[in-house]
Amino acid sequence: AVVYAGAVDKLVGASENDLQLSASLPYAKTNQAIFEKLPAVCSGGMNNTVYEEEMVSLAPDVIISTSTDPAADDELQQKLGIPVISVRMNDFDIFEDEFYDSLAMLGEVFGTTEHTDAVIDAMKSWQSDLSKRTADIADADKPTVYTGGVSYRGPHGIEGTYGGYGPFDAIGAKNVVDETGTTGPFSVDLEQITVWDPQYIFLNPENMPQVNEEFANDPAYFESLQAVKDGNVYSQPSYIAFGTNYEMAIADAYFVGKTIYPEQFADVDVEKMADEIFTAVLGAPYVATLKEAGVEFGPMTIGA
Repeated sequence: AVVYAGAVDKLVGASENDLQLSASLPYAKTNQAIFEKLPAVCSGGMNNTVYEEEMVSLAPDVIISTSTDPAADDELQQKLGIPVISVRMNDFDIFEDEFYDSLAMLGEVFGTTEHTDAVIDAMKSWQSDLSKRTADIADADKPTVYTGGVSYRGPHGIEGTYGGYGPFDAIGAKNVVDETGTTGPFSVDLEQITVWDPQYIFLNPENMPQVNEEFANDPAYFESLQAVKDGNVYSQPSYIAFGTNYEMAIADAYFVGKTIYPEQFADVDVEKMADEIFTAVLGAPYVATLKEAGVEFGPMTIGA
């Protein structure tokens, strides 16, 4: 949130999760020179623990919290005597008014409204562009899609998926999982995937060890899937890592669009578009960093 607001230079501490500086955390990795010098002030994650003594010793003017528990934020503010600002940036949806409102508020707090206005305007322009490109495609003409190998409470194989998946929703893709009515991450029966038999499958490259182990145990299962037989299995870099990484989600949406709607996205060079997004939101391109970590936008071979 602070990086999106153009105020990374104002940070005096971060969570232990942030300080992992992995390629799956573009906001931190892009600003590694700053983050690697910061002390940990909390554990981060779902069961976040605040290191109160460290927090007090740093004497920040404000604490930025992405907790979904307002009562806990109020308690922390009263206990430490430091203002706590709660921002909502953890939903799976990638275009939401709460995010825009939170970012605008942070711009006011940090005095970076020109920056936050530019980021919000850019995101809204991508939101509109993605929607317009696919608005006239009839539902009957849309190929079916599935995302697997997602991470939630740890890595998962092909059965780990998302309902209401942001990059799919942004382009109106036909996510087979949505017929369950479940939103967010969950696991499905392997046999259900064969029933859906999606035309395109998108997998998180970071969890391919889990997927490939499943393939080794039952290659016939994977070879029966239409998407596998047709060579329509693609990488989908995860955008959920200690919260929603919006820039990655938008890049994913353009990649999915280019893949399943090549005519509507004919003018899009995915890597150039991704770096345009990363630069606007994070301040620097990031595709090369992803490639160095073995994460790319492109076709994948299960079991390779």
